Amino acid sequence: MSRRDSESVTILLEAMSKGDVGAAEKLLPLVYADLHDRAERLMRRERRNHTLQPTALVNEAYVRLVDQRVSHWANRSQFLGVACEAMHRVLLDYARSRNRLKRGGGVAHVTLPEIADATAGWERSTLAPLSEAIEALATLDERQATIVKLRYFAGLSEQQIAAHLGVSRRTVQHDWAHARAWLRRRLAEEGTDGP
Repeated sequence: MSRRDSESVTILLEAMSKGDVGAAEKLLPLVYADLHDRAERLMRRERRNHTLQPTALVNEAYVRLVDQRVSHWANRSQFLGVACEAMHRVLLDYARSRNRLKRGGGVAHVTLPEIADATAGWERSTLAPLSEAIEALATLDERQATIVKLRYFAGLSEQQIAAHLGVSRRTVQHDWAHARAWLRRRLAEEGTDGP
């Protein structure tokens, strides 16, 4: 993305926070390619015959984001991080809904493959227990939970996360290590393989 496009995204995000409905329509073409790439990455972790496609995932998440009553994002990076979390929630809602229809309740079994360097050593897990564990972590340390979401679901690098959160890369590395250890313990207690 060019510097001009990046500045345009920031201006449109500011306009959206002030209630400019037209800004959302102008924003989508500027961020769509990035959102679609991230949706494809998320969909690779889903079962092969999933009925949602990356385009539908992007559209559903985008609608959820622009329909929020309060939407203030400082920049493109922050917006993309929130959008990835919205896509993750769409998949989680879909899995829960599908599971209710198919089995009448229980835990949705949607596997997440290992993500190369970000999750080296992590075992496969189910989406629902991992999401619940991350939410529990957020009650203890919001920044660590945010780092996990940005790293695991959004696929951001340590440097990108550091810039997004306004902290050093070393802080991100430290929090990432602690968050992984906490999530491992939590998921092991629940009998679920995890980070």
